[in-house]
Amino acid sequence: MKVLDIIRDANANLWRSKLRSFLTILAIFVGSFTIILNSAINAGVHDFMDKQIANMGGDGYLEMMPTEAYETAMSLISSNGPQEYTDDKDSSNASTYIKDEQIEKAKQIDGVKVFNALPNSTADYITSDKTDKRYRININLVVEGINFDMSNGVSPDTAEDAGYEIALNEDMAKVLGYEDVSEIVGKTVQIAVPSNAKCQTSAIKRSDCQTILDVKVSGTQAPGILSMGGSRVNLSLWNRVNEINYEGIAPELNRSYQATADVDPDKIDEIKEQLKEIGLTAMSVEDEVGMFQTFFDAILIVFNIFGGIALVAASIGIINTLFMAVQERTREIGLDKALGMSNSKVFLSFSCEAVMLGFWGSVVGVVLSMIVGTAVSAIAHDTFLKDFPTFQLTIFEPLTMIGIVLIIMFIAFLAGTLPARKASKKNPIDALRYE
Repeated sequence: MKVLDIIRDANANLWRSKLRSFLTILAIFVGSFTIILNSAINAGVHDFMDKQIANMGGDGYLEMMPTEAYETAMSLISSNGPQEYTDDKDSSNASTYIKDEQIEKAKQIDGVKVFNALPNSTADYITSDKTDKRYRININLVVEGINFDMSNGVSPDTAEDAGYEIALNEDMAKVLGYEDVSEIVGKTVQIAVPSNAKCQTSAIKRSDCQTILDVKVSGTQAPGILSMGGSRVNLSLWNRVNEINYEGIAPELNRSYQATADVDPDKIDEIKEQLKEIGLTAMSVEDEVGMFQTFFDAILIVFNIFGGIALVAASIGIINTLFMAVQERTREIGLDKALGMSNSKVFLSFSCEAVMLGFWGSVVGVVLSMIVGTAVSAIAHDTFLKDFPTFQLTIFEPLTMIGIVLIIMFIAFLAGTLPARKASKKNPIDALRYE
């Protein structure tokens, strides 16, 4: 008997008991559907993250801060969007700074080309003439060589003699009164910058120790992972904010809590480890995006576990289905053996039925997951992902889907070995006498 004949007969035998085979295929479908859809979402998330990293560049760029300050910053990360500012919400500075000896040691690390210690520049809030509300703001320095996707306008001018410029994320532009975010480009907003020395005086009102700066909006950042980190300002504004922050404070106390370095990309992991030994936590562009990627991965792993549990249950269904088939076809097995069919071919025949159950269950899972995934992706782009136009929620990679189908067929084969072995070991004389 040829292999094609065995496959054809296996398919035909499956439908001798249509309901039983259908229910078994349905059980396999549930597991395969879950796993395939999860893999498509995982591919979509990773594709989006990879694009974010590729667009930014900065292969040899590191941001770092004292480990204690880093841990504090991580604990305060929030994704709740712009928060309204009130005077009783003091935007206090980090109390942990990079020490002079840490800076000197970092500069001596092999592979560190340029090391820059950045002063801690903070602002309390931002507002505009189109709203009477004020919103808390986190500012970050635009570093030359690091690119940020802009949905409107351009990135702030990095020249030292440029005017004060800022790139806002789109959520901030909207709460400042610009529903059409493109309209805020070129407009002037106001930023309140605290004087740390004055604001530490308990008798003074917060508003009395703030300096209001007029800042030009150079553009808006395209929605993405890194645009959630805050607004980007140019060096001119960053330095002015720092001057105000540390006005009246002795220069030796104007300490940095953050630093950047240009390093050899081939040694980046080694350099990060050496920085860690001197108390500095360093993050590359890939690390910053990777934090969000890890979060998505953890969620998808949980769903894949559910899919795996469903496949285990389906495997039990395959065993039960084939045991019943062996029982029902005992005399037929005996006749085949009497006519010369070998034990191996009997085993192969029933194993092939198990494989075909896995094949049809996984193929149905592939087809329906593609239909559902495409529909959900389209809906997502019109609803909760409308601010992320480059985020393709599901990407069905052919090699991944083929791999999943083959794995499920292999699992089905393993599940079918026990009943197939039982069928192959039957004595033909006893089988022919079976009623």
